[in-house]
Amino acid sequence: MFNKLALYCRAGFEKEVAGEITDKAAQLGIFGFANLKENSGYVIFECYQAGDADKLAKELKFEQFIFARQMIVVGDLLQNLPENDRISPILAQFAEFNPRNSSDIFVETPDTNEAKELLTFCRKFTVPLRSALKKQGWLGKPESMKGSVSLHILFVRSGACYVGYAYNQNKSPFFMGIPRLKFPAEAPSRSTLKLEEAILTFIPQAEEKKRFNDSMTGVDLGACPGGWTYQLVKRGVFVYAVDHGKMAASLHETGRIEHCPEGGFKFQPPKRKQIDWLVCDMVEQPMRIAKLMAKWLVNGWCRETIFNLKLPMKKRYQEVQLCLQYLEEELEKHGFWFNIQAKHLYHDREEITVHIAVMGKADK
Repeated sequence: MFNKLALYCRAGFEKEVAGEITDKAAQLGIFGFANLKENSGYVIFECYQAGDADKLAKELKFEQFIFARQMIVVGDLLQNLPENDRISPILAQFAEFNPRNSSDIFVETPDTNEAKELLTFCRKFTVPLRSALKKQGWLGKPESMKGSVSLHILFVRSGACYVGYAYNQNKSPFFMGIPRLKFPAEAPSRSTLKLEEAILTFIPQAEEKKRFNDSMTGVDLGACPGGWTYQLVKRGVFVYAVDHGKMAASLHETGRIEHCPEGGFKFQPPKRKQIDWLVCDMVEQPMRIAKLMAKWLVNGWCRETIFNLKLPMKKRYQEVQLCLQYLEEELEKHGFWFNIQAKHLYHDREEITVHIAVMGKADK
């Protein structure tokens, strides 16, 4: 019965998630069909063969999804839950796979205005549900235990929910798949949260101080007024802020930026200056940005980059695939070892964020 995947996403990106899960499942020889409703904030992928949804939840690396925020195995939609006892039908469905290795319970909704009206109920409902699950002996296992799962309830409307689970080592750790970040009052713009979330997503916390520190130099293309530059500076990085527009006075006062009033496509790093980080949030055609990033990496102008690709209104998934394929082919052609990650972050809108780290060249 638990042979579906529920994948959370930003409302309006259901088609992209459906395309992504269909492609990734097929690469594992697993087939099914995606049920979606536009602007619902989630997609249900139903597998044809029993046990395949669990296999996907184990074997598809969640970090390699671009548009999905969370991935859980679910059963059939529970509907018309009685107001006086919603817990019993949920427990009965959980009992079908006997979740002895479960660590915790998350009662969630899709990220839409309509569904989020249920969040107050979800918070209150979590308490008695957690108590009932503990009585069954189904909660409390360590998250780090091999094969441990977290239990999830996805309320899509009042009285209707999907019951399921996700493997703790292959899921988003955040409630609803959304990291909760606080806007720093001293930051010049709210775009700063995009780079902060990107660093949180792509850079292991244990490595952050090694990858960002006061011995490093960065370049921010299209920097004005400085939201992304702020994130680098606060981590100690000296930044060449490239933009014809003015930078925030507070960033100049740090003594850790040099304003370069040039266009992002014409700027080149100072000779004999090693650039550790290149960041870019320019509004431009995605393939043009991809080609610019490839030029910086292939020429050895930087070692690591985080940038955004602004997506077209149509064929967004296809455009992303073209850009990422181009970047991979260019780096491979020039003999680089590299790691590439891409994600439609919570603080992104009609864009995705990409991280590329170059580790060396094959001919060295």
